[in-house]
Amino acid sequence: MSEIRILGVFVSERDKAAAKVQDILTKYGCSIKTRLGLHELELTNCGSCGLIILELIGDVDECLRLENELWAIDGVKIQKMVF
Repeated sequence: MSEIRILGVFVSERDKAAAKVQDILTKYGCSIKTRLGLHELELTNCGSCGLIILELIGDVDECLRLENELWAIDGVKIQKMVF
């Protein structure tokens, strides 16, 4: 892939969607060059939402499949940058 593809994955209900998101990220692990997870913290426990930033590599079609599978999860929103 000659382009740089960055995905911002916002998970609004981590307790409901985190396991599904993790399964998909594991499935497409060879397409993920960089992964950065950010989540809000409260004093007594983890927050309910989180943000994952992904730098993708490899086949564009594979990256699009990853993106589409994440979109299919309730409570997940994606923003994309392509350079």
